Amino acid sequence: MKKLKLVMIGNGMAGVRTLEELLKLTNELYDITVFGAEPHPNYNRILLSPVLAGEQQFEEIVLNDLDWYAENGIHLMLNRKVVKIDRVKRRVIADDGSEAVYDRLLIATGSNPFILPIPGKDLQGVIGYRDIADTQVMMETAKTHKHAVVIGGGLLGLEAANGLKLRGMDVTVVHIGDWLMERQLDKTAGTLLQSALESRGLKFLLPKHTAELLDNSEGRVCAVKFKDGEVIPADLVVMAAGIRPNSELAEQAGIPCNRGILVNDTLQTYDPRIYAVGECANHRGTAYGLVAPLFEQAKVCANHLAMLGFSRYLGSVTSTKLKVTGIDLFSAGDFIGGDGTETITLSDPIGGVYKKLVIKDDVLVGACLYGDTADGGWYFRQVREGQNVAQIRD
Repeated sequence: MKKLKLVMIGNGMAGVRTLEELLKLTNELYDITVFGAEPHPNYNRILLSPVLAGEQQFEEIVLNDLDWYAENGIHLMLNRKVVKIDRVKRRVIADDGSEAVYDRLLIATGSNPFILPIPGKDLQGVIGYRDIADTQVMMETAKTHKHAVVIGGGLLGLEAANGLKLRGMDVTVVHIGDWLMERQLDKTAGTLLQSALESRGLKFLLPKHTAELLDNSEGRVCAVKFKDGEVIPADLVVMAAGIRPNSELAEQAGIPCNRGILVNDTLQTYDPRIYAVGECANHRGTAYGLVAPLFEQAKVCANHLAMLGFSRYLGSVTSTKLKVTGIDLFSAGDFIGGDGTETITLSDPIGGVYKKLVIKDDVLVGACLYGDTADGGWYFRQVREGQNVAQIRD
């Protein structure tokens, strides 16, 4: 039997995990071609923060080295960005003119950092925090420049700020919210986190709105100006104010998108030959930006590519951890709590421990832990499985 052609656009964690799952199920079905825009094989994007912080080397975070692709007969096209999907002729075309024909196409293009649409955003020294290249720019800049400003007080922003501080820069985090990581923490935990980071020498401005970036005579950023008129020095500005699904290719090919490429429970787009997984996909109104749901998607997608066709992806409950050594926080589910919920709280500000559980109709629906996260995994399972906790409530 002649093998079908599977082409994958994107060489990141969600896409390659899909291939790994597929190869476990069958290696007879497809000739596989992978296009990666970066010059690297698949690496663990989540561990860019420890690389920036100097705790790991880039070589240590490679997940699948070049040998892995060769051993599995995968044709790897690095440093090539796909610029067009031709659905009529079923082929993809890259920026260097190379093309590949497909029977099945997997789009795993991830997401792009959201760059604030403000004057000065294109200056030298203004970057997102997304890949190895960004991480290298930060490491190099830290050797020669002093002032760094990180815009965004979420997970990524704080990890970038911590890494730059460890590399000797003077770091200010600017955040639009009333407290840090407001999507993952409530106000109490966010305030505890801020104190812990301040004791490490980081500075914070919040809530604060950035108005524009100012430049020196050489076209490099030199300061950040805020809407209230305040100006602070900046030789490096890292935009960590969120991500946007990278669905441009699919849109140009006429595949329906809305804040991501729309997929069903089998991770298929409106064109049944084309699948999408990871941060570029929108499943039931959600585009996930964390790794656990992406791996769950990968498993289901592989099941369908292998033509087993019985697996469905129904969405994920997500949990959060911060990769800053020595700071423990964990949150999962609906940790803010609203109408009809009860909250159980343990607060020990002196010991720096705060725990909050949210219960609804005797089911744990959310948890927010700071300072002692040992039980996080257990709480997460309760939230995910929706167990009745009436017996163990006390």
